[in-house]
Amino acid sequence: MSALPAAAAPAASPRPLLEIENLKTYFPIQAGILRRTIGYVRAVDDVSFEIRRGEVFGLVGESGCGKTTLGRTVLRLEKATSGQALLDGRNLFSLSGAEMRQVRRRMQIIFQDPIGSLNPRMPVSDIIGEGLLAQADKENGWGDRKLRDDRVRDYLDVVGLRRDYARRYPHEFSGGQRQRIGIARALALAPEFVFADEPVSALDVSIQSQILNLLIDLREQFNLTYLFVAHNLSVVQYISDRVGVMYIGKLVELADVSDLYARPRHPYTIALLSAVPDPDPRVRKKRLVLHGDIPSPANPPSGCRFHTRCWFRERLGNPPRCAAEAPAFRDLGGGHLAACHYSEEITRDLVAQAVGLSTA
Repeated sequence: MSALPAAAAPAASPRPLLEIENLKTYFPIQAGILRRTIGYVRAVDDVSFEIRRGEVFGLVGESGCGKTTLGRTVLRLEKATSGQALLDGRNLFSLSGAEMRQVRRRMQIIFQDPIGSLNPRMPVSDIIGEGLLAQADKENGWGDRKLRDDRVRDYLDVVGLRRDYARRYPHEFSGGQRQRIGIARALALAPEFVFADEPVSALDVSIQSQILNLLIDLREQFNLTYLFVAHNLSVVQYISDRVGVMYIGKLVELADVSDLYARPRHPYTIALLSAVPDPDPRVRKKRLVLHGDIPSPANPPSGCRFHTRCWFRERLGNPPRCAAEAPAFRDLGGGHLAACHYSEEITRDLVAQAVGLSTA
């Protein structure tokens, strides 16, 4: 194996690697012959958080809540409506095309679909080497086919695949092997930040654990920082350091993974956790079923966006404040943030009572 690039040493500065500030991504709704804009889908609506260097930041929520759009906007695969995404203090949205081309070496993506993300007409060597060729210059020498192929084989080895797989085509691999190829493609440029867009949701459960363990090992080996998007809360709990919960384009809760799972402070998070099966057969659990349809991001509810389905609001007697006033995303102590007017009233005993926890 030829020498892989050494993992970059963590920066001495305590500044987060990625800072997202008041990010909005709206998609226009057009109608009529003249295609006039009659409204907007607020896919990501005023979201702010930071990702520390070397951590795994998990992002969860129901399908359509804006998780993937947020990650794609940060990578500039979607255009931001407003806000900032700062990589080491540098606003990604203000960079020119040439500047962004250089920065793309530091940011890569692992796609959700291991089949659709690989070109069936290209061998693995070209799939993984395509990014190297696009970033080739005199300094790195990636324009040389032999050097590029050697690097591809090295990264196949890193992700647990045989080096001679480089000449095979995607249809010759299983789903788990295809996802490993996608991971090798993301790592080939030696990035610092990786956006993992539900990288295990399309895989069998037995294969999911292998891919998750691989991502953890790669994080240690290459000092990677992940934005890990998923809807499976068990997966997020296993791999993440901190977790953010999204609902209709808004971040409603953020905390260290142990704190969030031990003491959730937002009614929506509690409802999500109630749906996670417990492996202990002695534990009796009931699911909090949310009534009503998910509101449209094109016409979100006034006040708290969750109030139309909130089980806790019903317990409180449907206070009008929930529908009239949008809750602030505030720190409840210890870096645990939540956007609920009544977070202080959500105790561990109340959570246990709400989800029916009992031990046989």
